[in-house]
Formats: sequence, C-alpha cells, structure tokens
Amino acid sequence: MTTKSLQLAIEDKLKTGQKAFVPYIMAGDGGLKAIRKQILFLQQAGVTAIELGIPFTDPVADGPVIQDAGIRALTEGANLKVILDEIAAFKNEVQVPLIIMSYLNPILAYGIEKFVETCEKIGISGLIIPDLPLEEAEIIQSKLVNSSIALVQLISLTSPKDRIERIAKAAEGFIYAVTVNGITGVRNDFGQSLEDHLQNLKEISDIPVLAGFGISTPEQVEEIGAMADGVIVGSAIVKAFHEGNEASIKELLPKVTVGE
Repeated sequence: MTTKSLQLAIEDKLKTGQKAFVPYIMAGDGGLKAIRKQILFLQQAGVTAIELGIPFTDPVADGPVIQDAGIRALTEGANLKVILDEIAAFKNEVQVPLIIMSYLNPILAYGIEKFVETCEKIGISGLIIPDLPLEEAEIIQSKLVNSSIALVQLISLTSPKDRIERIAKAAEGFIYAVTVNGITGVRNDFGQSLEDHLQNLKEISDIPVLAGFGISTPEQVEEIGAMADGVIVGSAIVKAFHEGNEASIKELLPKVTVGE
C-alpha cells in the first residue's frame, strides 16, 4: 500500500521531535467565509493537519459544543457541496493537509465517485466517516485506491483485540484512537486503561496513532500527547472560534517531544 501524504505529513512532524496536533473546526460555523479565515489561522499557528467537520442533522458522535456549531453552520446555509466549493476557491493558499469529517449520508447524497473526484481536485488529504463501519468501508475505500486520499479509521476503547487488529491493518493516514466511551466534548478525567490502549495501538500499528475525543486543555494535550503520536482537539477549538478567543488555540499547541 502506498504511503499517503497525510501519513507523511505526520511522520515529518515526528521527525522534527514534535508531536502532531490536529484541530477540528465545524465548516461554516460563523459563515462560509469563516472557513478560509480559520484554516489560514490554524496553518499559521503551526498545526500538522486540519479536520473539517461537515454539519449534519444527526451527528451521533458529537457532543453539545459541536452539535450547536453544526446547527449554526446549517443555519448559515453550509452543506457538503457549498463547503467543497468554498475550499476550492482558496485551495492554493493551503499548505497543511485537510481532512473532511463527514457522516455517510451527505456523501451518499453528493455521490461517492463525484465526492472523491472533488476531494482530489481541491487537495483533500483524508476522510473520517465515523458512522462507516469497517465492514462497509469498501464502498468508499475502493474509490480511494489510486488516490492520494487516506481513509482514517477510528478505534474505540472497547473494541475487541481481533477487531482492533483488523482496523489497524486497514487504516490509512493515521489511526484515530478514541480516548473516551461516548461522544465528543470536554472531559476532566480519562480512564486508567487509556495509556495501555494507546501503547497497544502503537505496538500493532505501522502508522501514527493520534488520540482524540475529550481533549480540551493544554495539560491534557501534553499528558495524552506524551502517550501517542499526537492529538486531535475539537470542542475546545470550535468554542474558541465561536467566542473569538483565538489566543487560547495557540496555548493548546503541544510542547511534548517524541520520546518523552
């Protein structure tokens, strides 16, 4: 399997001695023009890649902060088509990998082949589809074989060992290690088993392991980042942009180094 650009970008970050940092934004929260502004801000801040959420009416994996952001984005008229059109308008300004996070229905409504073609044309590097199980992934994976787009796989804390191994084998770009049982959103504590879970994933995986869900403070970024190859932060980023508190985003960027 060809190593895709998203994985290479993360590995390049690790080679510098730093951990990967992937912020999530809700595309269209604050209006369609906010997408460019937020992406360029995060790029300038030095993030490794950016995850763009597509607003959806039934976001089963998302907590209240991202659900509210999705409602605001839908009210602004955001949907998969207009978001991809908007990204196309400034794609030449983007140097960091962009990852589309969408539920399956909007992609089916758009058309899978057309969606993949558009993503390639505008430079999307990865896809995260949380309601697409491994057993059904072929409907999109088959369209990505000869593309530069990685289909990122999520692994939960409760997945059985044999299933973890099968998902890890199919994963591209990075493994999205879900750090809590439940939906996205701020957490004060993480389970005692998290360190063992992340260590196990790193041992069985040939690609980077990034931890996400519930990570919202600089301390959590440092603590959990030290156990993985990097972290994904969603609700705290979405909240900061909504409140105009961009300064707090820079405070989240990890300071942990590889080997710590």
